[in-house]
Amino acid sequence: MNKTPLAPQKVRLPRVVWFTGLSGAGKSTLANALEKVLAANGMHTCVLDGDKLRHGLNRDLGYSHAERVENIRRVGEVAKLMIDAGLIVLVALISPFREDRRKVRELFGPGEFIEVHVSTPLEVCERRDPKGLYRKARAGEMPDFTGISSPYELPEAPQLELDTAHLPVHECVARILTLLQARDREQPTAGKPPPTYNPGWFVAGRTDK
Repeated sequence: MNKTPLAPQKVRLPRVVWFTGLSGAGKSTLANALEKVLAANGMHTCVLDGDKLRHGLNRDLGYSHAERVENIRRVGEVAKLMIDAGLIVLVALISPFREDRRKVRELFGPGEFIEVHVSTPLEVCERRDPKGLYRKARAGEMPDFTGISSPYELPEAPQLELDTAHLPVHECVARILTLLQARDREQPTAGKPPPTYNPGWFVAGRTDK
């Protein structure tokens, strides 16, 4: 499927926004919040959440190095199919290894891949620990756990870095939208002006909708 004729129908060029960071950093929260704003502005979007994919597409994979590599490869290929269909794809995945993120980036055309490093510190993520995973990792019940017994390799040149320990969700979303608008101005859809986003209730700080 050729994405070129599909993109104008969906107002703007398709892109993948790839959220990488430690467990509990806020990747899924930001992806879901951004999706709400984009959808409210008429954009066609899809969230690929690492935890949910582990229960479906990637349920046969564990957490060894080789299985993590395959996990990221599969998600990257799915994201590429969605980009080809003209969607804005929001990926929330720990994706701890630089080489794997580089390989995923190479699947996409110029300007299509936006890497967002959710740089919330380990101590904050561990304090949040919504699923009790860090506690289990510290107890030795979860080997190869990123940040504890398996490394997280920091992105060297992400397009955006967001620390949710200091930035509220609505501010993070606003910064991502600003980046998307800048990319749209650099690479406008043929025959259409770059879109503007109305963040509305969300960027105003409300979370009740």
